[in-house]
Amino acid sequence: MLAKGAIDEVKNSGLLGAFIGGTKAAAGGISAAIFFGYIASLISKPKIKKQ
Repeated sequence: MLAKGAIDEVKNSGLLGAFIGGTKAAAGGISAAIFFGYIASLISKPKIKKQ
């Protein structure tokens, strides 16, 4: 998916599209990981180590 986005953007924008296309293709997955990580941090309770 990441490579396909980069290839499509290279066809439209040239060499710079390799970086832009990869970022656009990965944006959804990165956003989902941040969102679900935040939700998991709200649900779980941290364990405090006794010293």
